[in-house]
Amino acid sequence: MQTLNWIDWTVLCVTLLTIVGYGTWKTRHNKSVQDYVKGGNSSKWWTIGLSVMATQASAITFLSTTGQAFSDGMGFVQFYFGLPIAMVIICLVFIPLYHRLKVYTAYEFLENRFDLKTRSLTAILFLIQRGLAAGITIFAPAIILSVVLGWNITILNILIGVLVIIYTVSGGTKAVTITQKQQMFVIFSGMFAALFIILNLIPEEISFTNALDIAGASGRMEVLDFSFDLENRYTVWSGLIGGTFLALSYFGTDQSQVQRYLSGKSIKEMQMGLLFNGLLKVPMQFFILLVGIMVFVFYQFNPVPLNFIDASTKKVLASEYAQDYINLQEQQNALFSKKKTLSIAFSKNNNSAIKQELFTLDSLEKTYRLKSKYLIKRAIDTAYANKYDKLNIELQQLSNNKKRFLEKEMELKSHYKNAAKDTETNDRDYIFISFILKYLPKGLIGLLLAVILSAAMSSTASEINALATITSIDLYGRNLTEKKDDSHMVKATKLFTLMWGVIAIIIACFANLAENLIQLVNIIGSIFYGNVLGIFLLAFFFKHIKANAVFIGALITQCIVLVGWWLDWMPYLWLNLFGCALVICITNVLQFILKNNDKTIST
Repeated sequence: MQTLNWIDWTVLCVTLLTIVGYGTWKTRHNKSVQDYVKGGNSSKWWTIGLSVMATQASAITFLSTTGQAFSDGMGFVQFYFGLPIAMVIICLVFIPLYHRLKVYTAYEFLENRFDLKTRSLTAILFLIQRGLAAGITIFAPAIILSVVLGWNITILNILIGVLVIIYTVSGGTKAVTITQKQQMFVIFSGMFAALFIILNLIPEEISFTNALDIAGASGRMEVLDFSFDLENRYTVWSGLIGGTFLALSYFGTDQSQVQRYLSGKSIKEMQMGLLFNGLLKVPMQFFILLVGIMVFVFYQFNPVPLNFIDASTKKVLASEYAQDYINLQEQQNALFSKKKTLSIAFSKNNNSAIKQELFTLDSLEKTYRLKSKYLIKRAIDTAYANKYDKLNIELQQLSNNKKRFLEKEMELKSHYKNAAKDTETNDRDYIFISFILKYLPKGLIGLLLAVILSAAMSSTASEINALATITSIDLYGRNLTEKKDDSHMVKATKLFTLMWGVIAIIIACFANLAENLIQLVNIIGSIFYGNVLGIFLLAFFFKHIKANAVFIGALITQCIVLVGWWLDWMPYLWLNLFGCALVICITNVLQFILKNNDKTIST
């Protein structure tokens, strides 16, 4: 576990408190729903663009994407290839429609086109998936910082959540937008500084071009994959097709994004803001992946641990598998010496034989890392199994003492919960933060931690702001028997903001790590987004479709998509296209059946 220097604490605290304080002070006079929900329609295009980017760029982006590049290379950037296409479509179709109808939420349009129950259904689908995602955006940096710094994870979850709640409740959409500009400045400054330091830590004789060649020799620079292999998550086609549908759903129908550009001064400002995001997003993700690639190159010349989670390493070294782990580490050290020598030789002579040997050594290193994860899991499982056996014997001996039996039973359940949490062996999300804490200079560590927490705050603020807006406008306000004034609705929206902030913190406290956090967020989105996008496309382009058909079709589609995800029918990105196409087909069939039934009844 690492400790922070006072300089890092100062940089971290001053950065975060400045953002929260400025956002709260600047928006303290918001009185109307127009100001609170749509930011008074005063945002310029660059503000919209940065706000849209900040909403999507959570802490997961910087922790998981860099780890993804370290482990698998640049191929993940293909995930974003469909985003510019989606931005153009949204600018041409979605924005003019939303602006003309003067809506506060995307789902108001669905009531105008269909009916209240369709509006409510899509709003509820949004609340489910975005509510889960809000918890994950808090949990992601909290769990990682808790492991590497030894901070209490529950306190971290609450701290991040409370900071976000303070300025989001106070200023609504305008506070979120204003603070996101500052957060993006902090994020870009930190990431550029990190890349600069990494390049300076690599041996002087290794140029930037040499570094890229070394990464390429290990297969890390393979950006484009034109295969049609459905088993491969990230290809040009999954990015262009699945990514386009995901981006259309996310930026066109997800209120956390729609609310960002609905705050624009005019249609032109909204459109330019989204196009700005479309042009900058792919290079931004490429840059973040490049930082991960440079961390990989750095570890070609510096000893790399078998596992980046120090707590897991300590557990296995205190177990009966300690010697096996030590032997594996020695093999890794011997491999590192060969790899370092070959990397220097390859930088001087780009020889195909050396390149092949580097690739082989990298594959061998991946095998060692997999073996280390297996040993860690065995060590933790064994430790908990021994404790479980002991607890079970005590339970049997206490069968006549009901009170003590119940106490021991609770201890056993808690033991199971801790076992599930401590079995975490996948260290991808820990690679970048581990590098930051061990190798970056004082002050910059505090700045990079501020980057991670700022990103968590920016995306979480957008999410709870959108969740509160949907709850207030689409559910609460729409179902009131009598219309309430602006003051009442602003107070209600603030209360819903507080409610969703607390719910996000609770979800964060009960969340569990997935294989890769950035994938987890995208998986949750892909389960719901395709269906919601299909509903909007039916509203835009299928004028003969009526409310009952689309409502029933959406319910059936969501059930099928959930089953498809559970049974792993396809890579998750394709669920966006699948859900969208499915709801359109089912709804058209239902409309045909319902129309014929109506004709039969009328005759």
